[in-house]
This record gives sequence, C-alpha cells and structure tokens, in this order.
Amino acid sequence: MTEAFTELTGKVIPLDAINVDTDAILPKQFLKRIKRTGFGEFLFYDWRYENGKEKEGFVLNQELYRDAPILLTGKNFGCGSSREHAPWALADFGIRVIIAPSFADIFYNNCFKNGLLPIVLEEREVEVLFRKAEKTPGYRLNVDLVKQTVSDDSGFNSHFIVEPYRKELLLKGLDEIDSTLENKDSIDSFEKHHSIHYRLKS
Repeated sequence: MTEAFTELTGKVIPLDAINVDTDAILPKQFLKRIKRTGFGEFLFYDWRYENGKEKEGFVLNQELYRDAPILLTGKNFGCGSSREHAPWALADFGIRVIIAPSFADIFYNNCFKNGLLPIVLEEREVEVLFRKAEKTPGYRLNVDLVKQTVSDDSGFNSHFIVEPYRKELLLKGLDEIDSTLENKDSIDSFEKHHSIHYRLKS
C-alpha cells in the first residue's frame, strides 16, 4: 500500500538538467540496503555532497526546497539502469510528483509502482514552468490527478495523460499486488472451478 494520491499543491524544485540517470538519482553504493525506506538522505548524493558536507549551490540543499513535493526537470529523466531504488529515494525524500518533457520507460513504470506520479508535459510548457520558478522562489503548482491537470495561480493550466489503470492505482493508494488482491475472491473462485473441471476431465 502507498499513500493515496488525488490532489496536491506544493512548492516546485527546479532541477534544470537533462538525461538525469538513475545512478545520479541514487548512486550504486547505496543499493545494498534491504529496506525500501531510508534512501531519501542519499538522493542525488554526489550532487548534494562533497566530502560529506552539503554543496551550497545545489537546489535540494536550499532550505526553501527541503519539503517541496514536486520535482521539475528536463527530458529523459530516469535513464540508465532500471534500479527501482531511484523512485524509492525520491519518495522517501518527500517527492510525489515529477514533471518533465519525457522519462525513461522503466523508470516511468517504476514510479507508478511506488506511489509517484510522473507527468509528461510539452517541452515548451516545462520551459515556462522553469521561468516561473526562477522568477518566484517557492513557486507552487497544483496537481489534480482526478482532472489530470497541472495549474498555478497565475494562469498556467495544462492537461496531462495517464493510463486509467495507473490512475486508479494512485487514487486508491494501491500497487499492482494490492490491485490483484482486490480480486482475490474472483481468483479463488476461478481456481476452484478450474481445478474441479480439470479433475473431471482427467
């Protein structure tokens, strides 16, 4: 189970970079952890820290963005290896929405499995959001999964596409296993009748 997602309004983290790979999101030395929690402190580790100390210029180290739930970034986010730990780290840090012009396919799929909403907007729209975030520190967006819209208080409004099944999982706070278990009675009934039918044929 994950936390159900319907609507979120929050600050935007502007990470203006393209082709951000999963090793940058969560370096490989942290993959030995067994639990799915506790990865947030290692998110973008090599970008955030130098000699164990926070780099002053990196956006996630700015106090303004430490509790921001929306990540705005460039195209092909989440490329590279298919490690599921990358969305674990983002979610553990407190990020629920990632907005980009495009995502790597496996990373995109893994986001939905872990309660994250990856939103694809046109590149020109993402550029508009970056300009707004640059002009207004603490810039906020509203993300409405029910209406499938991204909007702000100054006139920006865009519709995004999400597959109905994935949308339903997020709205209910379910992963794919939880979704399967919702149909447990039907599955048990099918298996019972299938077993009886097989024995009769034998």
